[in-house]
Amino acid sequence: MVKTITVEQRDEAAAIFKALSDPARLQTLLILADGERNVSELAEMEGDKTGTVSARLQVLLNARLVTRRREGHTVIYAIADDHVLNLVTNAIEHACEH
Repeated sequence: MVKTITVEQRDEAAAIFKALSDPARLQTLLILADGERNVSELAEMEGDKTGTVSARLQVLLNARLVTRRREGHTVIYAIADDHVLNLVTNAIEHACEH
């Protein structure tokens, strides 16, 4: 059973699911599950423009699903933590059961 949570915690959890509800954002997370990437790498792998990928990453960043760090002029993105990785993995495994 889940512990008692605040309204703010409930709303933040709902925001996480909202961010995950877009197939393209989920695809970005699946790619990042294999390792860190910069926007250009993600754009090439996903077949999208860098601006589109950047907007997608901003949503994921706002939901605290990814982190970013700088290496010189390059921004590197990664899955935020094991909770996010487990959430994505469990959702995919559940979808594959049917």
